[in-house]
Amino acid sequence: MPNSSSQLPAPEYQENWIGAFFDVDNTLIPGLSIEVLFFRHLWKLGVIGFQQMRESVWFLTQRIPPVSLSPLRRHKLYLVGQQPGFIEPLADEFVRNEVCAKLSIRGEGILSRHQQAGHHVALISGSPDFLVKPLAEVLGVSIVQAARLQTTEGGYTGRVYAPLPYGEGKRRIIENLATRYHLDLTRSYAYGDSPGDYQALKVVGNPIVVNPIRGMTRKAKEQGWPVTEWV
Repeated sequence: MPNSSSQLPAPEYQENWIGAFFDVDNTLIPGLSIEVLFFRHLWKLGVIGFQQMRESVWFLTQRIPPVSLSPLRRHKLYLVGQQPGFIEPLADEFVRNEVCAKLSIRGEGILSRHQQAGHHVALISGSPDFLVKPLAEVLGVSIVQAARLQTTEGGYTGRVYAPLPYGEGKRRIIENLATRYHLDLTRSYAYGDSPGDYQALKVVGNPIVVNPIRGMTRKAKEQGWPVTEWV
């Protein structure tokens, strides 16, 4: 498999017209999504229970065919009624104490190379922003685009504001960042693992498929994209 780190020669100047867009789940953090890990954490703490589990499963089974967890990315039913002031500190502590230890050494190294080159590095994830932002702080990444959860006085509603950083929404986010920071997408990089990253990978000149799942090895082969593994 091609080693994506070999694609980043150290420049003699800062390439601030180039973007590097990183997916988080099963990319920078190999394995299960950080939202699933946090769900388990809340379950162990007793913050959520069988009622929230039943509601999420019921919601998913009403979507036909239930081929993915995509509907649950848009509806965080397990958090309905929870107060951000209670959940977000738990999330921050959980990410710093447990999730950061799961960071891919190779992925972190490549991200650091992009930073050293002066690229605009961004974390773009469908996981809630309160889980992605602490990780970004640890990595020194200032650009974060993650799922923003709607709240009222009664707490989280379970709904996610558009655009969701997944699929077509992730592509639009990258194009908006390119406009904001005057980036050349034909020379920019994107890293992702699943069909939810496909549109993001197509919009840049240097797409890299990492830890491919759900048919992404085949899609990468069809597109001629490099595939690598980060552990």
